[in-house]
Amino acid sequence: MKSRVIDRWINDYLSERRVSANSLIITVYGDLIAAHGGGVWLSDFIRLVEPLGLNERVVRTSVYRLVQDDWLVSEQVGRRSYYRLTPSGLRRADHASRRIYDVRCVEWDGRWQIVILPATLSVRLRDALRRELSWAGYGAVAPGVLVRPSSDSATLMEILDGTGTRDKVVPLDARSLDALTGLPLKDLARECWDLEAIGATYDEFIARFRPVLRTLSAARSLDPEQCFLVQTLLMHEFRRVLLHDPQLPAQMTPNKWSGALARNLCQSLYRLTYRLAQQHLLALCETPSGPLPPPSPDFYRRFGGLGDVAGDVADDVAGIAVAP
Repeated sequence: MKSRVIDRWINDYLSERRVSANSLIITVYGDLIAAHGGGVWLSDFIRLVEPLGLNERVVRTSVYRLVQDDWLVSEQVGRRSYYRLTPSGLRRADHASRRIYDVRCVEWDGRWQIVILPATLSVRLRDALRRELSWAGYGAVAPGVLVRPSSDSATLMEILDGTGTRDKVVPLDARSLDALTGLPLKDLARECWDLEAIGATYDEFIARFRPVLRTLSAARSLDPEQCFLVQTLLMHEFRRVLLHDPQLPAQMTPNKWSGALARNLCQSLYRLTYRLAQQHLLALCETPSGPLPPPSPDFYRRFGGLGDVAGDVADDVAGIAVAP
């Protein structure tokens, strides 16, 4: 049975927030469809996202733009259109997924990934690379110099290969010579990233979704379509916040930082909704070969594991409910 409280919350969200159709479609493809092979019939997709306020005209216009931006590719099968993620779209979705779903427990070792963009780099490649590096958490420490406090050189190499810039820029692996704490690092972080604005968006995220978690966790039963809608809006909002967050080590974050609480809230709400959200997706969408394939094994490793976590969710809800 559908919850009137959740219906009202969804309607309020869609009426109060300016939701980009392109961005919302990317969220649905990245969070749900990518795990099932990356493609669905366009007509099925239109039915799937209609309750999110996206009518057929808007969807058709948006997917056309996403094809131009190399996110999606279309195939005509008879009279029907089939849209799937391009290799570039899958790569971007994979990079975003790692940042969104992976549980990070590794202490920062003081290493930095640095990318220097020569003046000879074309404007087109420069813009494409800046966009990709920004999605991966890089900040500009100076004109043409982007940095990230991380030892993850594999992600950087994937981005350079994907944008065709591996032999056109100067990637460096550096290490801090100073102590790993102190004011200089925090000053640098404030110069490279707008941490105050990011922190404010985390606070807004918590205020918006904490009541939804309380309502759904107290419900006797959940509705598949509502679970799909809540999960989509949850991940749309969390992705929007998180992909502006460089996920800095503790030595560089402000003293009062709500990023961890926001992640715990997102994880708990995702665990409550994902099973029925999947059920709703599989009921509405197919491919030219028939039903969507089962989700990839990586899907079940999201947020540290999506197995039988009812007890964990209950504990998380209790903790989030009393958090400041």
